[in-house]
Amino acid sequence: MCQFCTEHGEGKKWYLEMKNYSRELLHAELSAEEKQATRASTRAEWLGRFMECFEGPAVTGVPKTLVEIGMAMAPTAELLGPGASEEEILEQRKITHFGQVIPIEDVEKVIDLADSITRIPCGCRFLSTGKSNARYCFGLGVSKWGSLKGVPDASSSLEVLDKQEARRIIRDYDQEGLIHSVWTGITPYLIGLCNCDRDCLAYKTYIEQRGLPSFFRAEYVCRVEAELCSGCKDCIKQCQFGAQFYSSALGKVYIDPTRCFGCGVCRAACPTDAIQLVPREEDPQAAGVWLKYA
Repeated sequence: MCQFCTEHGEGKKWYLEMKNYSRELLHAELSAEEKQATRASTRAEWLGRFMECFEGPAVTGVPKTLVEIGMAMAPTAELLGPGASEEEILEQRKITHFGQVIPIEDVEKVIDLADSITRIPCGCRFLSTGKSNARYCFGLGVSKWGSLKGVPDASSSLEVLDKQEARRIIRDYDQEGLIHSVWTGITPYLIGLCNCDRDCLAYKTYIEQRGLPSFFRAEYVCRVEAELCSGCKDCIKQCQFGAQFYSSALGKVYIDPTRCFGCGVCRAACPTDAIQLVPREEDPQAAGVWLKYA
């Protein structure tokens, strides 16, 4: 299991632990290390700043400067200094704001755990495309804790969803091929459920530009059942991680477990149900591969 499962999930999936959604955790005094990494005394303080400077512009359509956004996120390069190593920067990211890919089955379990679900415009899409109404982010507890109270006109832009509606939207995103992921606001507190493609800045910098990781791979990998595969290649068009390959001689698709992030969205395109999710730890090539490409 990933590092967060070991440290914050007692050996289980950390994002399915109710304590990581609790109000007590949100308002608890941060440790000295967390305060240094985030410039905040509580997660609630950091979350309010993050929502105002990162999500707020997508709500209002009024952009913030990169400096303002950086101050909200407490940029690791500034905190650690110009000589910081990649490992040091990565560890700071894990403290402040980090994610993990999860398949739709686990998304629905997260939805069941959340006591409020608010669909909000995506800060990443606003920065990368200029679209201020791209509603791909689900805030967990956002409306309840008033994290957007400092953002003008926020109330008119928020969609508080019931669990049934949230599941319906997520299934549509799954069919569309969007990657589902959960994100922390000072780990291990869960603040959001995102649905990403190349317009997501975390995906763009990590996957497309081969930068430092922003999220863990899923606890799973995908595997093709060769006898069920018709060779239609529809799944290849869904994969945003370049993990699927076609054999012309065999007329079958193969998934490279060392490249697979386990999002599972390829299954939505398969007409023969030939793709299965298996636990990452059960695949000898993928076990222990959580961050960079192998």
